[in-house]
Amino acid sequence: MAFTRSRAAHTVLVASNRGPVSYTLDETGALTAKRGGGGLVSGLSSIGPDAGALWVCSALGDGDREAVRRGVGEEGVRMLDIDAGTHADAYNGIANSALWFVHHMLYQTPLEPVFDAEFRRQWAAYETYNHAFAEALAEEAADGAAVLVQDYHLTLVPRMLRELRPDLRIGHFSHTPWAPPDYFRLLPDDIAAKLLDGILGADRAAFLTQRWADAFTDCCRAVLGPDHLSSSNTRIGVHGLGADADFLRERSHRPDVDERMAVLREQIGTAPDGGARRTIVRVDRTELSKNIVRGLLAYQELLADRPEWHERVVHVAFAYPSRQDLAVYRDYTAEVQRVADEINSRYGTAGWTPVVLHVKDDFARSLAAYRLADVALVNPIRDGMNLVAKEVPVVSDDGCVLVLSREAGAYEELGEDAIVVNPYDVSGTAEALHSALTVPVGERAERTKRLAAAATALPPAQWFLDQLHALRSVGSVD
Repeated sequence: MAFTRSRAAHTVLVASNRGPVSYTLDETGALTAKRGGGGLVSGLSSIGPDAGALWVCSALGDGDREAVRRGVGEEGVRMLDIDAGTHADAYNGIANSALWFVHHMLYQTPLEPVFDAEFRRQWAAYETYNHAFAEALAEEAADGAAVLVQDYHLTLVPRMLRELRPDLRIGHFSHTPWAPPDYFRLLPDDIAAKLLDGILGADRAAFLTQRWADAFTDCCRAVLGPDHLSSSNTRIGVHGLGADADFLRERSHRPDVDERMAVLREQIGTAPDGGARRTIVRVDRTELSKNIVRGLLAYQELLADRPEWHERVVHVAFAYPSRQDLAVYRDYTAEVQRVADEINSRYGTAGWTPVVLHVKDDFARSLAAYRLADVALVNPIRDGMNLVAKEVPVVSDDGCVLVLSREAGAYEELGEDAIVVNPYDVSGTAEALHSALTVPVGERAERTKRLAAAATALPPAQWFLDQLHALRSVGSVD
């Protein structure tokens, strides 16, 4: 297919659904830009302004679309105004309601999934959406440029782009877990094959942990045949994204965080003996895979079985609403609130609120909770990495004990110094919380020190640069 090469061809390109900047449109028609953060932003910044880099992303809302139409944008960013209906079908219909559910193994299989004509219609939109990215990247890339394609939204892009521009070095990075073959094959056979072959269009496919990389290669063998992976020449890599220690430590000691800490301390209160109450902290989006409800049920069981903790511990739970345009997420958010209210109603007293629940996103307040944490509860059903597990030990003032699901990607790096739980075992998690609350201060400090060192081993900028260097070296003689 013909495409027009950009005059300002770029040598490093990143492609992702969400870009580094978003726009809001107010009632007067004025546009306001908001910068995002994260590993990709840090990584692109680290290669410098003269590197010829470009970020290709999608317009996500009315403000973004209006910015594209007005020609408003930032240097180094190309935002695609893909038809809103096409984007909704690709993003919510396929990426978030099918691929996310498969990789996180979230389906209630007696009733779902149902891959019917409506699914096929949405799949066509997903293909259209991916092709829009492939064409834009083909237009913008210089000869032999390095292209880093991100995540499950864009699994078809590497193969599509390879067909348009065989000269490019193409990488794909998966930020989610990868499903094992038996679960991945819930997808229709032809769709499963297209997803795998799409990624195998890349020179290099990378994952957050060796476990997810192995699951991908297992799926390739099961779905495409035992020899397909080796004949594709796609290299497999692992890059475990770490916490940004310098940023977190500086940001967590700004005045707004100190203010939030004072408010939280008041909400937590003091124990009957006048001492400080212990804190179990969790910070999550109300994403189904985060397992917030079972975490609350475990805390409830702790209070039921261990009355000595009454009035002496508070569960500080931040559950920030996610994907509220999907009914199943709205229902889950409501259930989180219901269980928290039930615990407070059953066990609370005039001077003690057992669960301090906040649902409005506030990064400064999250950092304040990190600093106050005696115990960090991170119990996802399944998680590609889970940066909260890595961030809390870095920020905690007095050291904390990490209660960590064995199904989090972070388990590979942090499991040795955490108290590890089966995320489905509520009673086991309750016992783990009790154990964590009783770890001696000295041991807690030593655990935290080791956790923080492991958590910051590959900070975001280096994580990005490692991928870029590995992609550029594909095919070179070692």
